[in-house]
Amino acid sequence: MNTRTRYPAAELQDFAQRLLIKAGMEDVKALAVARTLVDGDLMGHDTHGLALLPGYVGELERGAMTRSGEPEVISDRGASLLWDGRRLPGPWLVLRGIETLAPRAREYGSATLVIRRSHHIACLASYLEKATADGFMIVLSSSDPAVQSVAPHGGTRSVFTPNPIAAGIPTSGTPFLIDISASTVTNGMTARQHKAGQLFDEACFLDADGHPSRDPAVLSANPPGSILPVGGMQWGHKGFGLALLIEAMTGGLAGHGRADPADGWGATVFLSLYDPAAFGGPAAFARQMDWIGDACRENPPRPGTSSVRMPGDRGLSLKRDQLREGVALHPTIAPALEACAQRYEIPLPNALPE
Repeated sequence: MNTRTRYPAAELQDFAQRLLIKAGMEDVKALAVARTLVDGDLMGHDTHGLALLPGYVGELERGAMTRSGEPEVISDRGASLLWDGRRLPGPWLVLRGIETLAPRAREYGSATLVIRRSHHIACLASYLEKATADGFMIVLSSSDPAVQSVAPHGGTRSVFTPNPIAAGIPTSGTPFLIDISASTVTNGMTARQHKAGQLFDEACFLDADGHPSRDPAVLSANPPGSILPVGGMQWGHKGFGLALLIEAMTGGLAGHGRADPADGWGATVFLSLYDPAAFGGPAAFARQMDWIGDACRENPPRPGTSSVRMPGDRGLSLKRDQLREGVALHPTIAPALEACAQRYEIPLPNALPE
């Protein structure tokens, strides 16, 4: 199970879109979800790409994901909006949100949308390039109020999700695409390692008694353990603080989160666009970011490192390569897709010859 088979990106997207439509999702929403999932794999985020598709299909089948319709506008003050996502597909909501905010950010300098009761939004990095290509800086974050897997620093009982936060920063060349979380590892990678019976290289977890562990199985023990916040045992206050900030940006501003009854697998989303033209100007913004990029990339590498990469460099390079050579799916993904394909009589694309 260590070999990766390649598939044409366009065919994978068409397959995902057709599968979602067959499961009941509206065409335009299915296209948004399919593009986002394939983009996750193209950029190397393979726990948050097509690996999610069987789960999304299952949610549609159970009626846990809304198949059609529009979000409800709860508040609109021009530069700030709140939507109730009505558990509509998360990727479609985020892309719709970026389109909604763009003209407002041009007018006001910045614009922010918070979405409560969205379904899962997949790979955050997938959305960033859309905004930076139009000259915007973007900040995107999410939390899932239905899930607890990360304990606060100093505690042993889970309160948070990994609480990812991403930012896209335009430059005169390759944008900086930051996609991080407030936890040491994600739920997706934890589940994959657990299923494979593999330990992590470092202690990323606490067992229920508060002892550090490399074993993802502690999360499914009784009583369960937890994922450590960024910074680990010694400096976990950093990840704890970041998790709190993201909770305020998502659940706090949404007025809906962990204090409410859980709706199921989903997300509360914070999305903000910034137009450099409303501040120091796009040329000045690019000059500052280009200087930072050059200073980092030209930095003398430490032993064992060939060079310094800016966030997004590897993902964008991998995306270019995989668009040309085919998407190398993780070995666990194709069998799960095949099971969905057989259920809906939609053939999985043929693998490219090795």
